[in-house]
Amino acid sequence: QLQLVESGGGLVQPGGSLRLSCEVSGLPLEYYAIGWFRQAPAKELEGVSCIDNRGDITNYADSVKGRFTISRDYAKKMVYLQMNSLAADDTGDYYCAGRPTLSGGCTLLRADFQAWGQGTQVAVSS
Repeated sequence: QLQLVESGGGLVQPGGSLRLSCEVSGLPLEYYAIGWFRQAPAKELEGVSCIDNRGDITNYADSVKGRFTISRDYAKKMVYLQMNSLAADDTGDYYCAGRPTLSGGCTLLRADFQAWGQGTQVAVSS
């Protein structure tokens, strides 16, 4: 059974960096596409980034391109989201989500992901 646990959130000043981690349990990581989503206060859930099961394909929301980088460590079964140049608009609850697949590719659509973590909070403020 696919389960995900996020960590790494916290309070950071504008311009700072954070690295979020998503620990994946279940099948080997090669069987899952993993996505990061976020929800800002009073806003809808937004897809931030995803990486496919092969690690070949990544996607990013326009709002984070050039600032965020998604990566995965197959041996540790971890997926990371490196967030640089953080701004107040990046504040929110961040969730990782997983989708079992062998076909490659990934999307930023919530409906494509079947399992979700509990989330980790990111606050960007001076």
